[in-house]
Amino acid sequence: MQRNNLQRSHHSHTFGHDSKRPGEARTLIVIAITSSMMIVEIATGIAFGSMALLADGLHMGSHAVALAINAFAYIYARRHAKDRRYSFGTGKVNTLGGYTGAVLLAVFAAMMIFESISRLLNPVDIAFNQAILVATLGLVVNGVSVFILDVDDLHNDHSHGHHGHSHHHDHNLKSAYLHVLADALTSLLAIFALLIGKYFGAIWMDPLMGIVGAILVTRWSVGLLKSTSAILLDQQGSDAECWKVREVIESDSKHRIVDLHLWGLGSGISSCIVSIVSSDPQTPDYYREKINEVADFQHITVEVRNSENEVL
Repeated sequence: MQRNNLQRSHHSHTFGHDSKRPGEARTLIVIAITSSMMIVEIATGIAFGSMALLADGLHMGSHAVALAINAFAYIYARRHAKDRRYSFGTGKVNTLGGYTGAVLLAVFAAMMIFESISRLLNPVDIAFNQAILVATLGLVVNGVSVFILDVDDLHNDHSHGHHGHSHHHDHNLKSAYLHVLADALTSLLAIFALLIGKYFGAIWMDPLMGIVGAILVTRWSVGLLKSTSAILLDQQGSDAECWKVREVIESDSKHRIVDLHLWGLGSGISSCIVSIVSSDPQTPDYYREKINEVADFQHITVEVRNSENEVL
């Protein structure tokens, strides 16, 4: 009988990752679009001897690889969501995908800066008409991709729940979104610089816009690295978040929190472990209900001790 009770008390830690997330299908569609454009640009670049087309095709290929990593994270997290080797589910797999994408963004930004500085120091002749055509095609393709990946929660990070880790924010999707947005920005800046160069002879504008774009991409990368690394490293919740939990429990002087941990288990998944000493101990469910009044945790573990420090 005791074994049966223990079996019934076991609860799932999948947190919905066993189902397809909207970002997975969106990312796969964008991979297909990006890869198709990459093949066209590389093929025509080789056929017509255009370095501009070939370079842009290879650039799109690098982003297709980054997007493939994001897609792999979705699929792996879903297929292993019920694997008991992952104590708190596979939510951090998607966060790791976002972190990896952010690192690749930083690498691409560094490559953009290096190439731009090289062009400033050693200017090269630019086939303006051909380059403008390539940049325009790239902008159209990336604009469509940005539209496909854009979702409301990318712009409303602070609109959900009481707890900082509970934002329903898909870091993996944001990484894919930033990659295509970076491509779109690069194409837009390139068109602007090429038009200035064509009509006013300011060839230096092309590498200068490359540096400007790289700086913006670096800022996006750093922001994503901060948000994902906080989850991957189990960063403690903010003082304000901890204070809310303490206040709701310790508003009754009979109960005192002696240990408290708040952290994220993945994008939009938060957890709480709390140890309470009480002169009038209540059931763990009592304390869970109190905590849920001020926070939105998907996983809460409660340890209760009496005044003699005995675990109940």
